[in-house]
Amino acid sequence: MADPVYRPVIFAAKSAFRLLGVRFDIVGQEHMPASGGAILAINHNSFLDYAFAGLPADRAGRRMVRFLAKEGIFRHPIAGPPMRAMGHISVDRDAGSEAFRQGVRALRDGELLGVFPEGTMSRSFELLPFKSGAVRMAAMAQVPIIPMIVFGGQRVLSYGHRDLSRGKPVAMTIGAPIQVEKRGDAHAQTEQLRQVMGEMLDATIARYPRPSSGDLWWLPKRLGGTAPTPEEVKRMRGKQRDSSEEESG
Repeated sequence: MADPVYRPVIFAAKSAFRLLGVRFDIVGQEHMPASGGAILAINHNSFLDYAFAGLPADRAGRRMVRFLAKEGIFRHPIAGPPMRAMGHISVDRDAGSEAFRQGVRALRDGELLGVFPEGTMSRSFELLPFKSGAVRMAAMAQVPIIPMIVFGGQRVLSYGHRDLSRGKPVAMTIGAPIQVEKRGDAHAQTEQLRQVMGEMLDATIARYPRPSSGDLWWLPKRLGGTAPTPEEVKRMRGKQRDSSEEESG
């Protein structure tokens, strides 16, 4: 891992969180391995999930996480250079086999690999369907999966929302390691992982502090918030595609 770049970035991120007065509530820190390869399977609600999800690893013996991230981030003129310098792995959706190989290699080398099984940020703040890559990499490298839920980061920076006011709470839950069967059904095991993380999401939200007033846009609708449901998000995207086709037609 590229320590000369990564370590200062971690320091800068933690300093920024202190300046913003982010209040972290982390449950399950004991499940973060102090050594050895493992996959961190993380839900995805915020542009800051990479930084938040790395904190428990840093607390577990100053470990660093190599993240799988969309190729577009690496092409960004500002974000791209540090992503490459920190040794994160670019995922090309049209040619994902190379990212898969790099991920397995990192795991076998004893690194922590951060994966967002949903593949994209959730606008509903519910879990989206999972891709099977995390389970397949864990099976090939024979390492555990550490399920992780991060909730609250969307209130700082997410789609259409940016609020740098102080004191935002961010709750995190780290689950017990899940051992993947080497020759098991990857899709079935992926669904099991999603079920475990769904229960963890509900438990994390249950302890998350709610303000006495204000729009709960950051809370799933089924739990009393005003976020769009996954079905509503799909309909909105469908309308956006139809509108784009009409404009180009």
